[in-house]
Amino acid sequence: MHGLGVNTDVNGRQQLEIQVGGEKVLEIGKPGTATASSGAATLHRRAGKITTEALTTTQNSLYTLTLTNNLIKAADLVFASVADGTNTQGTPMIETIKPAAGSVVIVLANKHATAEALNGTLVISFFSLNG
Repeated sequence: MHGLGVNTDVNGRQQLEIQVGGEKVLEIGKPGTATASSGAATLHRRAGKITTEALTTTQNSLYTLTLTNNLIKAADLVFASVADGTNTQGTPMIETIKPAAGSVVIVLANKHATAEALNGTLVISFFSLNG
């Protein structure tokens, strides 16, 4: 069975669903937001924006965000990007993205050419597709 439809999730939010061969391959709902604390955040949405805590990550150092998300499975495809929140220096870049059952770990690196550390929050945007 193939299909395109709108359904309501367990929290009453409407979302678009695409099925191929009876298997849900894409589910799109309104993106959510969350704020990280000590490198961790929780957001049970297929897409969203996570604001990090204020960071001071030095050149060539890493920041690891663990996002708890009951919609993500280990085989899913997770995509992420990073932008400055209050941060005004350094060069934050996505290093790795590793989905697991119920979570995803996103590692950022400060790749600035000189010894410029991060000095504020970052906003990590993500979305996931069923793998």
